[in-house]
Amino acid sequence: MIKLIQSGAPLSLGQRLKLTASLSWPAIMAQLSSILMQYIDAAMVGRLGASDSAAVGLVSTSLWLFWGTCSAATMGFSVQVAHRVGAADYSMARSILRQGITSSIVIGAVVALIGMAIAHPLPIWLGGDETINSKASLYFMVFVAALPVLTLNYLGCAVMRASGNMKVPGGLNVMMCVLDVVFNFLLIFPARQIDVGAVHLTVPGAGLGVLGAALGTVAAELVCAALALWYVTCRQRDLAIFGRRASDQGSFRPRRKVMRNALKVSAPMSLEHAVICGAQIMVTVIVAPLGVMAIAANSFAVTAEALCYMPGYGLADAATTLTGQSYGAGRPALARQFGYLTVTLGMIVMTLMGAVLWVFAPAVMELFSPVEEICRLGSEALRIEAWAEPMFAASIVAYGVMVGVGDTVVPAVMNFSSIWLVRLPIAALLAPTMGLAGVWTAMCIELCFRGAIFLWRLLSGAWLRHGLDTSGEPGPQPDPNV
Repeated sequence: MIKLIQSGAPLSLGQRLKLTASLSWPAIMAQLSSILMQYIDAAMVGRLGASDSAAVGLVSTSLWLFWGTCSAATMGFSVQVAHRVGAADYSMARSILRQGITSSIVIGAVVALIGMAIAHPLPIWLGGDETINSKASLYFMVFVAALPVLTLNYLGCAVMRASGNMKVPGGLNVMMCVLDVVFNFLLIFPARQIDVGAVHLTVPGAGLGVLGAALGTVAAELVCAALALWYVTCRQRDLAIFGRRASDQGSFRPRRKVMRNALKVSAPMSLEHAVICGAQIMVTVIVAPLGVMAIAANSFAVTAEALCYMPGYGLADAATTLTGQSYGAGRPALARQFGYLTVTLGMIVMTLMGAVLWVFAPAVMELFSPVEEICRLGSEALRIEAWAEPMFAASIVAYGVMVGVGDTVVPAVMNFSSIWLVRLPIAALLAPTMGLAGVWTAMCIELCFRGAIFLWRLLSGAWLRHGLDTSGEPGPQPDPNV
């Protein structure tokens, strides 16, 4: 079906739906496995007690800042690969991949060093209690130390998705989820005896607690990172730069135009992510004075809500690939059609997921913690958030659509302006009187506002006029249908 985009042949609604579904389902399953991994981590740590849960929750938003910065940096290369694949210029796509590998190693190392330098004072800056600060620092340190390898994983999976291969990244995410369960099971809890009828089994365990949770997840991610990098460089059709499938040789040295285009895409995304995560960290600061129970409930509710927006991010991945390849093939009209289609599907699916979340919020929270107060606070937060899911979908998928063509500056400004100018002031106003419910009410209001402004930009078509400049390269030609 991807060949239809490259050929310039018109695509019917049925063909667009089929192509969207074929790319979305593996991406959604990949997101689901990632969310399940977060559920597993949260549920296992939750069994250790409220203080351990609070230690993880305290630094979780800071970890998102560091992970997301590295992930956003790789998008500048994967978007260009999508454009080159759409133009059937595979030699240039492989060149971009090589340059992306070099850049990812450097970026991951720099971000990791920054993270390790602030790991000790970070929980103190966030207002954490003395009883949880040391565990929070250790948890954070383990994750950021692995960022150079994890950044290569982000690049490998993003480039495969950009080329239309959603199945391998999806399979790797499922494998990561399984490995995470196994490693966490062995590392978090001490050795124990399990009675199965008359049979007594001794289950090995390291008993490392919060440290075991970090080591288990990082180990699972490192295994999958190695496999992702191997597959994209040695096995991925038309992109392999090593092994039997490699069809040319080239330099890994970054080139000016590729880096300039990568910077145009990644710099706004990285800045946006940093500002948004900074706002999420401020939310943590607002929640921290509400007590350990509120910190733990907020952390678990954030993880639980991910089940709702998982389909949205899966559709966003597909939208980035479809609009990117259509744009690279010189077909902006088709890119617009895919944009409208994916956003509509995302809003429908996430509306249904929001309804499910509202009904089953108490049961979901009980998966994470046996503490009644944590479950009560978390359930209340989730039922508030469920009302925002349709518009949250609009912002998630529309952002993926715009990233596909390389339009990231204005969407980035829209994202961080919304959270800083709407969510934070309202949260600070409501938290003293409404507690955690006030923080999540502010989040609901802000997500509805953000969805509305992204729908406005999508319908205006301005995002198509601010894509990457591909002049002087083979590929995009004027679309006769525009």
